[in-house]
Amino acid sequence: MIFKLALSSMRSRLKDYIVLLLGLVMSISIFYMFETLALNKAFIQENAMINAVGFVFQAGSILLAIITIAYVLYANSFLFSLRQKEFGMYMTLGAKKRKISLIMFIETMFIGLISLVIGILLGTGLASVIGKALMNQLEFHSSTYAPFYLPSLIITFVFFAILFILSAFTNILQISKVTVLSLVHGDAKAEKVIIRKKAVVVKAILSIILLIVGYYCMIRIETTQYIGIIVALFTITFGTYLFFATFLPLLIQKRREKQILKSKRLNSFTYAQLNFRISQLTRVLATVAMLIALGMGAIAVGFAFQNNGPLLADRMDPYDIKIVDPTVKEKQETQNMSFKEEVTYHFKQKNNTFYFNIEELNQNPILAQTYSKDGKGQTKRLKAFSNGNRSEWDTAIYSAFPPSEAERNFQFVSAADFSNVDGKSGAVYFGKTTGFVTHLEQLKKIDELQHDRYGDNMAGSKYSAYKMYSSFASGTVFMGFFLGFAFLTMMASCLMFKILTGATQDIRRYTMLEKIGVRERLLKQSIYKEMFLIFLFPCIIGFIHVALGMKMFGFLLINPYYHFYVPILLFLGIYCMYYFITVTLYKGIVLKKET
Repeated sequence: MIFKLALSSMRSRLKDYIVLLLGLVMSISIFYMFETLALNKAFIQENAMINAVGFVFQAGSILLAIITIAYVLYANSFLFSLRQKEFGMYMTLGAKKRKISLIMFIETMFIGLISLVIGILLGTGLASVIGKALMNQLEFHSSTYAPFYLPSLIITFVFFAILFILSAFTNILQISKVTVLSLVHGDAKAEKVIIRKKAVVVKAILSIILLIVGYYCMIRIETTQYIGIIVALFTITFGTYLFFATFLPLLIQKRREKQILKSKRLNSFTYAQLNFRISQLTRVLATVAMLIALGMGAIAVGFAFQNNGPLLADRMDPYDIKIVDPTVKEKQETQNMSFKEEVTYHFKQKNNTFYFNIEELNQNPILAQTYSKDGKGQTKRLKAFSNGNRSEWDTAIYSAFPPSEAERNFQFVSAADFSNVDGKSGAVYFGKTTGFVTHLEQLKKIDELQHDRYGDNMAGSKYSAYKMYSSFASGTVFMGFFLGFAFLTMMASCLMFKILTGATQDIRRYTMLEKIGVRERLLKQSIYKEMFLIFLFPCIIGFIHVALGMKMFGFLLINPYYHFYVPILLFLGIYCMYYFITVTLYKGIVLKKET
């Protein structure tokens, strides 16, 4: 009987549970995918470059787990507030609290079981697709990779089972503390906004101080280091909640008063809607702002590591190609490429001594990567050869030669002396293309030809270094995108919970407006504006967190803001989609036609 009652109750609130289920399924599936990519030992051992990627996914699953715990507890509190009148009715009719607690326990575990099954199935599919995409990115194939991996399944199941059990007991504890009267009238309470000037000023100053401290720790992460990350985590989180609790009620109330004086269309009604239960709204929007910061930040950081690949490659070496005595096949490959700069230096080899013509060097000064005392590198063109910069010329040319057991000796001589040297003639070629990334296929072929000539003893190439970095960057892109998508799904769920929780109470307000002659078009405009403002406030704060937070990665990336607009546009696309879905659901509830 209790089980049937629980199922019947869930069917009556199917839309609300679907919102919760969506966030849980995404979290479980991505958690399982991360664990599969991080723990699949045979897959990791098959390619050395996967080791770094495995660590990235393991770190991502830990972060996702922490946020999921907060999300589930938060979502449960919303569902409880949504159901409190129903539970109060049961208790008024004679149901005991332990029976209500049992209903809630059954519902929580049932939703948990469904989300686990769907999440693991979806996670297996994601692990298969992303595993193949990662292998294609790293250009290797594995016969041992298994998207359905038992250790990952066990870890996922145990973690989320414990989480659902804790969540169920939290609900039981919550209902044991409330009275029947508070349950019955729980959804009819409007929170009166009392703005005390002194308290507002103190909270406003404190919130700004906390945010400034957090931003400073992120911007100066090289100085603050690990302690800075911890301090920023707490100060920005608490600062955000204080900021919304202080400024948002004040802003809405001032806007409402202004619109009442203007009496322009339904603007005063829109702000009155926002003013209703403002205390809960500020807490929700502060949480949403943090989830936006995490989601947008995860996507932005993942893309930043990938986008900095070409910048890092150029910082490592100014030339894309360096070949000693180019073969016919190597020359053919270079002919299919476009170059900004090409230079060839001829030499004569006598034993382990290589003679270069100073006049030829001075006619075409070489580009070299130099480093200052603080470790910052820069590309510069070497001046005419002299004994004062001999070491720089020596290092720049030496980098083109493959390693050798015998020590090489470079001699820079005049044109007359060079012609008198009796040795084997050769040439070393340096080329800088018009675009490193656009010529990756040709660079790869040249690397393969170099490997055929020298084996593992070939000179370190710019292409091979770039591919090594790309293996790590590929992991961060996948992790960042899916983490970001999971956080944004949770964010959307939190907003939908809050909006849909109060939607049933808003029906009579919109019905009343319709009865007094307000056109449906104006009501829809009011809904769009109200939802837009609700979505706008956390988006602005979340974007500020991310924009300043990217400075944390300045010591790891050459330019953390390189192509920063790409993840921002991606986030805005997802965010706008959630906005229109929420508006559609809300309109379907409050503007429902009476039959």
